[in-house]
Amino acid sequence: MSADRLKKLNATLAAGGLGALLVFGQPAVPARAADVTLAETGSTLLYPLFDIWATDYARTHAGVHVTTAGTGSGAGIEQALAGKVQIGASDAYMSDAQARHYPGIVNVPMAISALTVNYDIPGLAADTHLKLDGPTLAGIYAGKVRMWDDAEIAALNPGVTLPHQGIVPVHRVEGSGDTFVFTQYLTFSTPAWENDIGYGTTVAWPAVPGTVTATGNAGVLQAIRQTPYSVGYIGISLHDDIAKAGIGTAALKGYSGEFLLPTPETIAAAAASLGPRTPADERLTLVNAPGAGAYPLVNYEYAIVSTRQADPQTAAAIRRFLLWAIAPDEANEKYLDDAHFIALPAHIWVLSHDQIETIR
Repeated sequence: MSADRLKKLNATLAAGGLGALLVFGQPAVPARAADVTLAETGSTLLYPLFDIWATDYARTHAGVHVTTAGTGSGAGIEQALAGKVQIGASDAYMSDAQARHYPGIVNVPMAISALTVNYDIPGLAADTHLKLDGPTLAGIYAGKVRMWDDAEIAALNPGVTLPHQGIVPVHRVEGSGDTFVFTQYLTFSTPAWENDIGYGTTVAWPAVPGTVTATGNAGVLQAIRQTPYSVGYIGISLHDDIAKAGIGTAALKGYSGEFLLPTPETIAAAAASLGPRTPADERLTLVNAPGAGAYPLVNYEYAIVSTRQADPQTAAAIRRFLLWAIAPDEANEKYLDDAHFIALPAHIWVLSHDQIETIR
């Protein structure tokens, strides 16, 4: 984050009466807590960033150790609700039913991320960037669009030579926030998908012959790379691995009708469009956000945490760690850049801060 951006954010926070909480972007809390181990598990999209946070935090905050595991967003939510971990990482927010049943659990955005739709079509240059939209992807995953040269795909990609080969859909097998975001895109753009399938961390996928399932983002990437003519969805934190694998990335049709790639600018445009509508509990989808230049597969990355911890020492350690992780300073922005995430806008930072402060 540039000095000007940091100054602007701190000014925004100060205007809201929170300026004293930051000194060059850091929470005004003691650097050391008594010996505490915090367990985090969940999102494989968020895992690389949480792992970096945990490693660096242990290096600079003696006495606190954060364990991390990429088990899928569904497991992250479930284990946080069951009290088996202190932090459940998730690309999806808790459902309304879960929120009603567990009123002491908060959904805290830590960063803003995105999904990519990727494919392996032999002979098609990786930089071609096929254009795809929600109805076409819904048709592929419902088994109604079966060939790469199908009329629906060809109409979106005039001038591109498409092979007469069967499409192999790839999807996650475990409860996944990536599935939640991807199926929201299909639901919001395709009435038939909304009526028959819907969205969630798990869904009743249609039985399409040849479908491949995989665990985690790395598993989906491997499945696509090893399966000619396949297509799937992958968290953007694997951007560098996707590039190394040489597979294609689709330009997706957004709410405005533009076909867009996930870039810091298009992700930020989606967040800027819907961020002001974010409620106090921060459970809000950023998928298919309105506005020019808004990439459609964007989401908050959540820490799912109980506000009622076993003891004050653990609660204090969680608060300090989470506040440190979202602190708007240059070190944390580098972590976000490396994972291809973007930082929370100032007003969302305030909401996340306020939720973190309820952890006791």
